[in-house]
Amino acid sequence: MTTKILPAVQTELGHWTRRAAACPDPLLRRQAEASIADKRFHCQGGSALAVLAGRRWRDAVRFIVALQTISDYLDNLSDRAGCTDAAALRHLHLAMLHAVDPPAELGEGRAAADYYRLFPARDDGGYLQDLVETCAALVRRLAVPTAVRREGRRLAGLYSDLQVHKHVAADDRLPRLERWFAERAGPAAGTGTLLWPEFAAAAGSTLGVFATYCRAADGAASDPLNILGAYFPWICGLHILLDYLIDRDEDSAGGDLNLTAFYQGEEERRLRLRFFVRRAMAEAAALEEPGFHRTVVAGLLGVYLSDPKVETQGLGDLAAELVSEAGPRALALRKLCLRLRRSGLV
Repeated sequence: MTTKILPAVQTELGHWTRRAAACPDPLLRRQAEASIADKRFHCQGGSALAVLAGRRWRDAVRFIVALQTISDYLDNLSDRAGCTDAAALRHLHLAMLHAVDPPAELGEGRAAADYYRLFPARDDGGYLQDLVETCAALVRRLAVPTAVRREGRRLAGLYSDLQVHKHVAADDRLPRLERWFAERAGPAAGTGTLLWPEFAAAAGSTLGVFATYCRAADGAASDPLNILGAYFPWICGLHILLDYLIDRDEDSAGGDLNLTAFYQGEEERRLRLRFFVRRAMAEAAALEEPGFHRTVVAGLLGVYLSDPKVETQGLGDLAAELVSEAGPRALALRKLCLRLRRSGLV
C-alpha cells in the first residue's frame, strides 16, 4: 500500500493544479497555484496517514490532499492577499469547518457557500467550493462517526482561530493570541504544560484530523479518538514548531508572525523543542501500532530538518540534537531525506 500512496497523491495534486489554473481572478489563481507548487510536500507527508484507513486508503488520500490543499490555499490568501479584516478571514475559513463536518445543506446540488463574501477577491471559478465538496463527500463516504466529526470540527475551529488572530493588523496579533490561549487552552486536555506559541502551533496542524478520520475509515479499528490525545497537542505541536523553526528568516523578512520567535532566547527554544520531541515520541509509543506513529514523528524531523534552510540559518547543531533525541529511526529518515533532496526528488 505504501508504495501506491505517493503516486495517488501526485494524481490528486495534478487534478487540483488544473483546477487552480482555471481560477478567473488573477490573485486567487496565483495563490491557488503557488499553494500547490510550493507546499506539495504537505500533502505528500500527510498522506502517509492514509495507511490508517486500511482498505479505504485511496479515499483517505483524496480526503487528505483536498483538505490540505484548502489549508495551504487559505494560508496563502491570508498571508498574501493584504486582507487583515477578522470577519472576512473568519468567513473564508468556514471552508475548513464545512470540509471536516459538512452541514446537511452542503453539496448534492444545493446552493454553494459564499466563502469569499467579505473577501476582496471573489471569483475562483468554484475552486474552493469544489475542494470543500470533495472533502464533504469523502467524509460521508468514509462514514466518519459523529463523535469524530465533532472533534474534527473542534480542531478545524482552532485552526481557523489561529489563522484569523495571526493575520489581523500587526499590533493586534499578540494580544488576540494571548487572550485566545487563555480562553481555549484551559479546557483542552493535555495542554496544561504548554506555552501559548506551542498551543498555537498545535492548532495549526492538520495531522490530528488526518489521523482520526483515517482511523475511523477503517471500520475494524478501535475507537479512533483514542489516538487524538497523542496527536493534539504533541505530534501536531511538534509538526508546526518545526515548520516555523526553519522559516524564521523568511518570516522575519516578510513581516510574518513566527511562533518560535516568542521563546525567551535560544536556550529556551532548544529545551522546549527537545521536550516536544520526547513527549511526541512517548505519546506515539503508547498507541496501538506504536511503530507506525513513532515513524510519523521521526518522519517530521527527517523532512523538516533536512531542509537546506537548516544550514543556511545556522541550525545544524540544534537539528542534530533534536534528531538524536528521537533516536535511530529519525536519524535514518533524516539521512534519507537529505539524499532525496540532493538528488532533486524532494
